[in-house]
Amino acid sequence: MKEATLKKAALVVAAALFMQMLDSTIVTTALPQIATDLSVNQSSASLLVSVYMLFAAIFIPLSGWLAKRMSRKILFLLAVIVFTLSSVAVGLINNLSYILVMRAIQGMAGAMMIPVGKLIILENVASKNLLQILSFLVWPALIAPAIAPLLGGYIVSSLSWHWIFFLNFPIGLGILLAGYFLIHDENQREKTPFDLKGFLLVATAAGAILIAAELLSHGLKTMFAGAVLLLLGLSLSFFAFRHLQKTESPLFALDALKVKSFRIYQTGGSIFWMTIGALPYLLTLLLQVPFHWTAVESGAYVIFIFLGNLAIKPFTTPIIRRMGYKYALMLALGLATMATFLMAAFNQETVKMWIATVAFLSGVGRSLALTAYNSLAFAELSKEEKNAANTLQSVMQMLSQAFGVGFVATLVALFSQIFAISLAYQVTLFLVGLLSLYPLLEVLTLPENVGEKTL
Repeated sequence: MKEATLKKAALVVAAALFMQMLDSTIVTTALPQIATDLSVNQSSASLLVSVYMLFAAIFIPLSGWLAKRMSRKILFLLAVIVFTLSSVAVGLINNLSYILVMRAIQGMAGAMMIPVGKLIILENVASKNLLQILSFLVWPALIAPAIAPLLGGYIVSSLSWHWIFFLNFPIGLGILLAGYFLIHDENQREKTPFDLKGFLLVATAAGAILIAAELLSHGLKTMFAGAVLLLLGLSLSFFAFRHLQKTESPLFALDALKVKSFRIYQTGGSIFWMTIGALPYLLTLLLQVPFHWTAVESGAYVIFIFLGNLAIKPFTTPIIRRMGYKYALMLALGLATMATFLMAAFNQETVKMWIATVAFLSGVGRSLALTAYNSLAFAELSKEEKNAANTLQSVMQMLSQAFGVGFVATLVALFSQIFAISLAYQVTLFLVGLLSLYPLLEVLTLPENVGEKTL
């Protein structure tokens, strides 16, 4: 694919990522109204989020295998169609069981849509253009969470929750038309056998970890069940890892883990994704529960994280090219970690402008780190390694981001049994800051010229 054509294809994939992330975040604003309309409790309505994430996590491992067996362009477009139609279907009938089935189908489609779309870009981009092209895929991850609460609140108050799901129809239709004309990808089909044992192990492990994260997010009452499921998920992950290492035709190969620039994204990068998922959630609750701010006021200050994300984004690629991956990551992770420690010092007397400033700095660090990590992960991989690497990264990223919320919710619940509620949040934020030091220390071990061929 020529560079100009590839940029257009990357924008199509970015639009699909935006649709998926907007859908995942905006639905939370509608849960109270959905619960009322369906005459169910809030925890039952929250299954709309949990079921989607569960089926997405389970079927992501299948995306890499299918991308070898059939046309990636057709697979991507089919996933867009199924995702869009199942989203519209959610809003057609007011029945919880029916809606959960549609959300499960939507999750399966999302599991194909983004990994396959990203793989099309990864396998066609030249090394020198990798950083610039992949930076397109970061924008949706920054914009969607920023506009979702406001857009969702407007739709729910002005129309009804059904329109949150109908919204995906024009977006999906636009992606489908643009993808048909702008994506030019002719991959060779491979008749690779299906690794059923590997799929069952990986899918079960991912499902167990994701359900554990959900249980842990409810605090002490479900902590034991969550801990047991987490232990089961981690044990299954170990067996899945051993199987994928030893079997002749694995569901996806693990060879990319031998490359340090990719491996650190699965270790320190996973911790980074945990903090991305946890910090907005934790800061929102800190401002609302011990500080007694309204939901609107706390949301207005948490949005400064996303404003920081957006403000630095136009400069991330020049910064990385100027400093190199190692020092850009050191700067980004250092800034994000410092901001987390500063949040741990917030109290009811803290000046509101200072809260906004720290949240903004956290967003700046997160945006720069996300761009650098995403590009560096694939900077030194061969074309043959990228399919399996993309699958592994997609699974790890989803599980890490989901687990972050469950992890901090459990810490807050535990510490609130020992300390005053405000101190429980402060101690939790301090521990998240300590955890954030690991990715920073790991980056220090990278060579100075890591990933230089993509700069």
